[in-house]
Amino acid sequence: MGALRLPSLTSLSSAAAAAAPRYHFYRQLCLPLRSVSAAKFSVQSSTVEKEIAATPPELEPTSQKPRLQPEKDRVITPRSQDFNAWYLDIIANAELADYGPVRGTMVIRPYGYAIWEAIQDYLNVKFKETGHSNMYFPQFIPYSFIEKEASHVEGFSPELALVTVGGGKELEEKLVVRPTSETIVNHMFTQWIHSYRDLPLMINQWANVTRWEMRTKPFVRTLEFLWQEGHTAHASPEEAEKEALQMIDVYTKFAYEQAAIPVVVGRKSKVETFAGASKTYTIEAMMGDRKALQAGTSHNLGQNFSRAFGTQFMDENGERQHVWQTSWAISTRFIGGIIMTHGDDAGLMLPPNLAPIQVIVVPIWKKADDKAGVLDAASSVKETLQAAGIRVKCDDAEQRTPGWKFNFWEMKGVPLRIEIGPRDVSNRSVVVCRRDIPGKQGKVFGISMESPTLVAYVKGKLDEVQSSLLESAKSFRDGNISDVSSYSELREAIAQGKWARGPWSASDDEELKVKEETGATIRCFPFEQPEGAKKCLMTGNPAEEVAIFAKSY
Repeated sequence: MGALRLPSLTSLSSAAAAAAPRYHFYRQLCLPLRSVSAAKFSVQSSTVEKEIAATPPELEPTSQKPRLQPEKDRVITPRSQDFNAWYLDIIANAELADYGPVRGTMVIRPYGYAIWEAIQDYLNVKFKETGHSNMYFPQFIPYSFIEKEASHVEGFSPELALVTVGGGKELEEKLVVRPTSETIVNHMFTQWIHSYRDLPLMINQWANVTRWEMRTKPFVRTLEFLWQEGHTAHASPEEAEKEALQMIDVYTKFAYEQAAIPVVVGRKSKVETFAGASKTYTIEAMMGDRKALQAGTSHNLGQNFSRAFGTQFMDENGERQHVWQTSWAISTRFIGGIIMTHGDDAGLMLPPNLAPIQVIVVPIWKKADDKAGVLDAASSVKETLQAAGIRVKCDDAEQRTPGWKFNFWEMKGVPLRIEIGPRDVSNRSVVVCRRDIPGKQGKVFGISMESPTLVAYVKGKLDEVQSSLLESAKSFRDGNISDVSSYSELREAIAQGKWARGPWSASDDEELKVKEETGATIRCFPFEQPEGAKKCLMTGNPAEEVAIFAKSY
C-alpha cells in the first residue's frame, strides 16, 4: 500500500538546516527523507547517519534567507509499513504538537491541547464528585525530600533533573524539578494534619512534571509532560485501599466511555509497582502495534511516605498514628494512546466525546450564482448544531478545494463531515459522512436540514461512531491476547507481537528473566480472573492469578 499524500505548503530555510544539532525524541532529524508538514514538525530517523545525508536542493547552504517551497504533498506513512513513522506523521500533519528546542521536549499545539482540555473537563468533574479539591504545589523540591523515602529515590534517581545554581550562586541544597509530588505533598500534609478530624484530606493538582528520559516519543514519553496527580491521606488502611480502587475505576470509565479505549484494569506486580507504593493499580491499553500503554495508575502508598515524613494524626483514642495514603495520575500520554488506538492510514480518528471538533461542515459550489445560497445554508446548519451543544466548524475557505478539505479534516480525525451543495440547498437536506467508515459506505444522503431532525440525526451518529470505535478496539484487543500455560507458549506469543495471559506465581527473579529474554513485562494481574485451579506457567506450582505479559511503551 502506498503512502497517503495530502497537499501542504512548506517553508524550509538554510538557517534551519544549519541550526544546532537536533537530538529530538526517538528519531533523529532527517530533512532529506521527507518534506515536513505545514506544522514544520520535525520528521526524524532512527540513526544519526541519516541526519547527515546530502542536503536537498531546497536547502542551499549558501542561502541565508528562508525560501518558500512550492506546494508539496505531505505524507502519512502507512501504519503497516512503519508504525513509529506513521505516528509521528499524524502528530505533524494533524497539528497536535511540535518539537521543542530542548531534546525530548514538545510544544503542544492548539488542536492537541484541545484534546487535553476535553480530558481535563471530564476528569475535573469526576474528581470533585468524589470529594477532591484542586490546589497547586511548587515544582522545585529539596533533594533531601526525595532521599527520605529509600525506594522512591532509588526508583527516580536516573530520571531526576537537578537545579544547583540559582541567581548566579551555588545553591546550599540542590533542588529537584518535580518528577512527582509525593514528597512535597507529605511535607505539607505533616503541617496540615493534626487530628482524625482533619481526615480524609483529598486533593488534586493539574501540573507539569519533568523526568529525564533517554528514549523519548511525543506524548508517550517526554522530558516534560502535563498531568493531574491526586494525593489523599486517610485514618485507616481500608479507607486508603477503597480510595485507590475508586480512582482506578474513574480512569477505567473514562477510558471506555470517553476515549473509547478498552483498557485492562488490574494490579501491578511487585517488580512493576510504583517506587514507594504498597500496591499499584493500572489501566493497560493495547495500541495499534499491539504494544501495551500504561494509561493511568492509582497507588496505595500505605504508610511508606507518612513514616518517612512523620505525617501523623491523633486518633479518637488520643493516640498518635501515621496516616494511610494514596496517589493517582493520568497524563498527556493518553493523547498518544488515542492516536495509536484509533488512527488509520488516513490520519487521526478521534472519539466524538473528546474531539475538539465533532462535525465539520463543508460547503460546495462551482457557479458564482450558487455561492451565497450554499454558504447561507452551511452557516445555518452550523448555528443549529452549535445551539444544540455540538462542537461544529464550517470550513468556508475559498483557497482550498472541497476534496482537499475532505482529506484534511479526515486527517484531523473529525468524527462527522456534513457536505452541502446547490442540490442539497434546493432539497433542504445535507450529506453526512462518518470518519470511521471510509468511502460511500459511510455517506448518507438526504438528511433534512430541519433543526429537530438534523440535531437528532447528528447526535445519534456521533453516539454510533463512539460505540463503533470502542467495539473495533475491543475486537482488536481480544483477538491479540493469547492464553498460555507454559513459558514456551508465552515466548511464542510475545514473538508474534501479542499479549500473553497465563497463570503466574513465580519469583521476582523469574519475572525479570522473562523481561530479559522476551522484552515483555507483567502489565498487570487483571481484576477479572478465570475461575478454577491454575498452575504457574513458569514453575508448575499452584497459582491464584493469571497475569498479562506484553511489550510496552
